[in-house]
Amino acid sequence: MQRLTLAGGIPQAFKGSIVALGNFDGFHPGHQAVVGRAIQRGFHERRPVTVATFDPHPVRYFKPDVPPFRLTSLDQREALFGHAGADAMLVFEFGEQLRSTTAEQFVTGLLAERIGAAGVVTGDDFTFGKMRSGNVELLRTLGAEHRIVAETVAPVLLGGTRISSGRVRDALIAGDAGLATRLMSRDFAIEGVVQGGDKRGRELGYPTANMVLGDYQRPRYGIYAVRATLDDATEHPGVASLGIRPTFDPPQELLETYLLDFDGDLYGRKMEVALHAFIREERKFESVDALVAEMRNDEARARKLLALPSP
Repeated sequence: MQRLTLAGGIPQAFKGSIVALGNFDGFHPGHQAVVGRAIQRGFHERRPVTVATFDPHPVRYFKPDVPPFRLTSLDQREALFGHAGADAMLVFEFGEQLRSTTAEQFVTGLLAERIGAAGVVTGDDFTFGKMRSGNVELLRTLGAEHRIVAETVAPVLLGGTRISSGRVRDALIAGDAGLATRLMSRDFAIEGVVQGGDKRGRELGYPTANMVLGDYQRPRYGIYAVRATLDDATEHPGVASLGIRPTFDPPQELLETYLLDFDGDLYGRKMEVALHAFIREERKFESVDALVAEMRNDEARARKLLALPSP
């Protein structure tokens, strides 16, 4: 799996690829269907498969003050695309140059000349080019003029409604981790580097690995049963607090994860925390003793939700 950029140039080995086009934030089943079809075509046509994504997200470019909303980081998308069977991830840097590229220039200058695509696969709602003037019909027409075979993939439905990144975000905001999992086909996961903290959790008997939320969509603040994957690929069950720690001053937004039955130093290590189930809302406690008692209840509920035996 290689990560490519237009600035870095497209290696000759990836000329003639089948390109899956989209943002693919969240990589839910609708996205998976698009990439899966590109991989299927690549296999039958004996061509490499490249998944193209955008960073930053176009919404971030046009509305820089919008609250964080990402469902996946670039690193996570690269891993997901690779696991699906793609050969490369092409990152379109969304800035003024790409914003001002017309739909015709996108097909002729980028897809045909610079990328050298032999085929493209998109969702049926894909738009491109300046002012989003290009659609799948135009892509098919212009592509044919440059020997690029374009096709679209039908949406994937859940409960009779199209699966979308927006639906995933709504589920996370509502604290419905189960629905978010069904929509994404996996638990929503936050990846980051474990930071040093005030060691308050250790003093309470629950040493936590603290991570900032960065550009990720903020799920409902509260306590979650989680599964954490460390940088050595080991997976560990845990319980996490996601929020501003209202019992302590000053408030600080963090994802604080306590790994169950784990003993080791996590500072400075990369970790991915998958939110499996929502346990309760965060709240302010009148005393540290009351907080610790509730943390014990949280641990017990997390063990039950994760199908773990009691300690």
